[in-house]
Amino acid sequence: MESPLHPSVGPALSFNGGFVDTLGFLALQGLFTAHVTGNFVTLGVSIVHGTSGALPKLIALPVFVLVVGLTHLAAVAIHQRGLAPLRLLLVTHTLLLAAFALLAILWGPFTDGDSTTALITGMTGVTAMAIQNAISRQHMKGTPPTTLMTGNVTQFAVDAFALWTERDIQQRAIIKQRLKPICSTLLAFASGCVSAALLYLAWGLWALILPVVVAVGVCLGVYRGDRLKP
Repeated sequence: MESPLHPSVGPALSFNGGFVDTLGFLALQGLFTAHVTGNFVTLGVSIVHGTSGALPKLIALPVFVLVVGLTHLAAVAIHQRGLAPLRLLLVTHTLLLAAFALLAILWGPFTDGDSTTALITGMTGVTAMAIQNAISRQHMKGTPPTTLMTGNVTQFAVDAFALWTERDIQQRAIIKQRLKPICSTLLAFASGCVSAALLYLAWGLWALILPVVVAVGVCLGVYRGDRLKP
């Protein structure tokens, strides 16, 4: 049985979601590592304008789907052995995020998005973020998604207008309670996007070290939470 997660875990992963997706887009010729369906849009742009990076955008979705499926199977196998899968999945995610940063620093900048080095680096990032998506979906029940913000924005709008019109005190309290993690998630994701852009200008691909540090912090926090569990 997994321990309840600290409220900071969701926002921390959301910050990483925005950071990695933005920096990956900037460094890898428009490749989304987390919001992979957005690659269909940038794929169309690549085809029309003749820019590079079409191949990674084309294979990002099947890679993402495969990794999510394998992550689910791994979680089931870990659970069947009487272990909590969340900690191991977070460690795997962190290691892949570190590999993504290392490859980007060693091989970047990427002027040709279809090159072998750009493809390997990009798919490493996609793999890391696919695991984060799977973790968010299956092991963080009650926490808003940490990478897909459209649903969070929709829920925020629904709850904000519901709060505006609702007069029942108990219902207003329920709506406010639901809004808190959504607002935290949206702010963290937006902060990650802005931070990625600014740090990319200042540090280049070395900026990818920051989400690795954040991921390590999440792992340590979850590990301590498991140890303190009665």
